[in-house]
Amino acid sequence: MVTFLQKYRPRVMLGLAIVAPLVVAAILVPFRGTFANAAAGMTLVVVIVAVAVGGNRFSGFLASVSSALWFDFFLTRPYDRFAISQRGNVETAVALLVVGLLVSELAARSRHFSRVSTEETTYVAMVRDLTEYANSAAASSLVIEWAIESLSELLNLRACHFDLHPSDPPMAQIQPDGDVVHVGMLWPTEEMGIPGPEAEIVCEWRGRTLGRFVITPTPGRPIAREPRVVAALLASVVGASLASDSRVP
Repeated sequence: MVTFLQKYRPRVMLGLAIVAPLVVAAILVPFRGTFANAAAGMTLVVVIVAVAVGGNRFSGFLASVSSALWFDFFLTRPYDRFAISQRGNVETAVALLVVGLLVSELAARSRHFSRVSTEETTYVAMVRDLTEYANSAAASSLVIEWAIESLSELLNLRACHFDLHPSDPPMAQIQPDGDVVHVGMLWPTEEMGIPGPEAEIVCEWRGRTLGRFVITPTPGRPIAREPRVVAALLASVVGASLASDSRVP
């Protein structure tokens, strides 16, 4: 059930963005003669907030428009028409729309910052764990295996393996600053993904090249700069482990 909700949540929230304001406005119809329109507007704002928090920016915007329309249709004179005869009701409808749009934008930004914070925490933990493992008594071969698992998760790879020898001919390469260089040019990885069929991340430590990770990226899967920088940092940790360990895998 949880998996189903996660899979179809965007569609469900879009449906609620359209239907929920209609249902709430219709429920308020029997009370529209005694229930203040400003109070009705606040009730619809609660609906917008719920949709905006549970869905995305677009579902929040859609709920705002839907709320303003059904507020006009059901709760303002002349009733059951998309027309408003009183200035106060016009102001309430406009305020409902504006507040809804602002709430939707704030909810979207809050989700973005929360996601970024979670990702950064994951990246720090990934580098810390590999560094602690490399500093332990583990052989460099085990450190490499750990790094392969981390890189596969981080870059959404189809395959990854370690190679001591340089590539011939040269492959696309993830640089320490996260840039991806392919045939001497910067590759637009944020839009087109890591170029394939294979690319590499060189393991360097204090100017020495000690090997490379050969990666098979998912075709067309965009990869942001942050995980690419972390991937290069993980390769450096492996390079440091190899430089201090005479047991080369």
